[in-house]
Parts: sequence; structure tokens; C-alpha cells
Amino acid sequence: MTRVLELEHITKRFGTVTANEDVSLHLEQGEIVALLGENGAGKTTLMSILFGHYTADVGTVRVNGAELPPGKSRAAIRAGVGMVHQHFALAPNLSVLENVMTGTEPLWKLRSDRAAGRAKLLELSQRFGLAVDPEARIADLSVGECQRVEILKALYNDAEVLILDEPTAVLTAQEAESLFATLREMAAKGLSLIFISHKLHEVMSASDRVVVLRAGKVVAERATKATSKEELAELMVGRAVKRPERPPARPGAVLLEAVDVTLGGKGGASLLGISFKLHAGETLGIIGVSGNGQTTLAGLVSGLYPPDGGALLVKGQTPARHDVPHAIAAGIGRIPEDRNVEGTIGDMSTWENAVLERIWSPEFSSRGVVKRAASKAATEAILRDYDVRGATVDGRIRLLSGGNMQKLILGRVLTAGPDILVAAQPSRGLDEGAIAGVHERLLDARGRGAGVLLISEDLDEVIALSDRIRAIVGGRLSPAIPAERANAQLLGLMMAGDWSAAEQIEAEAPPHEI
Repeated sequence: MTRVLELEHITKRFGTVTANEDVSLHLEQGEIVALLGENGAGKTTLMSILFGHYTADVGTVRVNGAELPPGKSRAAIRAGVGMVHQHFALAPNLSVLENVMTGTEPLWKLRSDRAAGRAKLLELSQRFGLAVDPEARIADLSVGECQRVEILKALYNDAEVLILDEPTAVLTAQEAESLFATLREMAAKGLSLIFISHKLHEVMSASDRVVVLRAGKVVAERATKATSKEELAELMVGRAVKRPERPPARPGAVLLEAVDVTLGGKGGASLLGISFKLHAGETLGIIGVSGNGQTTLAGLVSGLYPPDGGALLVKGQTPARHDVPHAIAAGIGRIPEDRNVEGTIGDMSTWENAVLERIWSPEFSSRGVVKRAASKAATEAILRDYDVRGATVDGRIRLLSGGNMQKLILGRVLTAGPDILVAAQPSRGLDEGAIAGVHERLLDARGRGAGVLLISEDLDEVIALSDRIRAIVGGRLSPAIPAERANAQLLGLMMAGDWSAAEQIEAEAPPHEI
């Protein structure tokens, strides 16, 4: 095989933090390599060095035998390296073609050759099975379609080596399956790929070889056929990983009740007359294909949007005001779906983000003056208790990896001891060890009597954590089924809108189980 990429003895430090230490990695033509590791293990930093976003303190990068100048993304692109970032860099008001062509033509050129660009884009789209309308506006595309545009941007620049950072972090299971089928086709046609992932089933199904990083060092390399999810999880975190088991529920009083609630188009699809109850000491799981109303439902319960019709009762009462401060005061906590947009403010410090939602409480402020010492002490406790790595109390939160940012949000919410917890995609982007920790925390909250509304596209997660499960389809909720009766096939039917089996199960269940 032809070796197309070599990273040799890469070391990178940020102040006192060593992100990568003496890392060496290679890639052959037509090969798919998975780069696996815990949150903060140095995966993204290593790929950013390859792409020229960062300059290594020590080490070299070679593409097709030629050494790349450090810290120059343009040189990496010219050498045939393309990178698709976890968070898309697309202009929503521009078309697909305009996004793809941006930066590919010289500034002195008076007119853009759209006809040639469109022809090349369509040829790439057809060759690699990445169907997309060149004239469609980015704002009108689904997340999966935006992912295709990002890949096409790299291919348009004649990429021979493609790096994908958490490519399925915001994709549904169906979109992820389609993406990896496309990547395998691309590899068969000679493209070489590295993808960063925390999802072991994806690593096992899509890669030829796995390189494992831990604490910035390569700790293992395995042919995918010669390893297992269990071995990779242990190599990744340095210990055997086992997800906690859900003990039997002891449902108490109704903490949250929706009665024929309607809500039009806030943050996603509308809600069309939904009704449900959430009891103390139980977890109600909500599944569904992205865009069917999950985001709107989470916003409704969290106080972001008041209902247009119907009623939302908190502990048997209609809230005097339906807004976020009153929701928090009523004991409602939330883990938002998008940690970067809704969960944190990137240019604020870690401690400011850690207390932001409760800044008006006597614990953190007095007469409009923030108690900095108390705020920082509380933040230190969260960083310690929730194993938030790479964080300092005064550092900017945007410098954290996505997984460690998620741990901070989890600590911020659970430390407050909410009675009702809205957990939207709580383990998205987390490694196997961190997922086990998150699941344990959610089960602990349930065990102390909180009602947990779990909204997730991870069917295994929903089955493992929920007592009852409902699907949301087109803004409507399916009948509820006990988690013990759930399996992937049944949940798939429910997500597709076929509720006949669920209706039968609900009819057979005792009243307290629905």
C-alpha cells in the first residue's frame, strides 16, 4: 500500500498543559483510520496540527513524502488535506455552490466562474454519492445535508486525505449510517480518511484500523477486525468500563403535567396537542428523528416558550409566569441540546458559566454584587466532582473540549438539585467512560426523587435509563410503553409513526405505568 500521511513525534503544549506528547501516526491510501480517545485526550489538537491550525512544538507532518510547513492551512490544502470540523463553518444565507467555491478563486479575478464550479460540484456529488442541490440555501438544509456540503468543500479543493472531527455528533442514526456508507465508498475509490469518534459501534463498523490516545499519548493501535468494543473502551479510559444498571422505579407524585399543549414552531417543529405526566422518581424517555418537536418540547418545559394552548402544570400548579428564571426557581433544571449555542457563552470564564443560571441566588450574589469567591469555590467543586479536564476557573470555556464542556453543564445543573430535570442529548459527544458517568448521575437524580425528562436519539441510552418511553413524530406524542417492553425494532416503528404495537402495549399496562 502507498503511505500518504505521516505524523512523526508530535508534541504540543499549551502553557503547562501537554495536549500531545511524542505522537506518531500514519495513513495508507484508501484506508480509514479511527482516532479514539477520551474527551480532552488530544485528538482534535493533533488533527489541527496536521491541518495547520496549530504549530507543533516538536515533530513533523509529511503528505505523500513531502514535509508540510507548520501552521499553514493553505499549504495543507494544497498538499491534498481536507478537514471537516465538528461544528460546521457554513454561511447560512449563501447557496451550497457559493459556500463550496468561497476561497477557491483568486481575489483579483473579476468574475466567479459559477458554471465551471457548478459542473465540478455536480461531478463530485455524483462520484462520491453526496447528493445535494448546488443552488439550495444552507439555511434550508438539514444537518445531514450540511455535513455533505462540508465534505464536498474539502473534495472541491482536491483533497486526497480527509479528516472528520466527530462527524456524527449532530446526525441522527439514519444520517450517520448513510454517512459511513458514503465514506466506505470514498475509501474504495482511493481517498484516505481519519475520523475522530467516541462512538465505539461506529469505530467497529467503519474503520480499518484504530489508534487510541490517552492523556495526549498513543497507548494502542489495533486492526479493527482484531479488537472489540470492550477492549477499545478499556484502552481509551485505562480501566474496564461498565454502564450502570437502572434499579426499579418508585414513582411518586406527578411533578410535571402537559394537558393538550400546543406550541407553534418555536425552536423547531410545532407541538400539536401533546399530553403527558412525569412523576417523581422516574425517567420518561422521548425518542424521535431530529426535527420532530424535541427541541420545542425541551424549550417549553425549560421556560423558554409559553404554550399557545393547553396547560403545563408544575407540581400541580400553573406557573404565574412562564420564563426561565421562574422555571429554575420552581426546581426545573436543563441540560440543553446544543452546549455551544444554548449551554455556554464561549468568551466568558469557566466560573461565570458555572453560576450563570443561578447568579441571582443569595449563594452567588448580594444586592446585585456577584460573590466571586463563592462562585469560584463552587466551580472548583464542579471541576473536581465531575472530572472536567483541561479547565481552569478563570479560563475561557471555549477552550474546553466539547465533552468537558458537557461535564461542566451537567455539574452546574445537578449540583443545584433540581426536582425536574430536562436532559436533552445528555451524552452527545462524550467518550464511553464519560457516558457511564453521566448515566450514573442521571440515575442518582432519579433515585433521590427527581423526575427526569430524557430526550435522546440514542436508543440504547433511552432503553437503559427510562422507565417509560414515548416517540415524538410531527409534534405529536405516541402512547407510552414500559422500557422493559422496548427494543430497537419497536422503537424504530414508533419513530416512523407506526404506533399500533405501542397502543396495544399501553392498553395492557397497569395505569401507573402510563
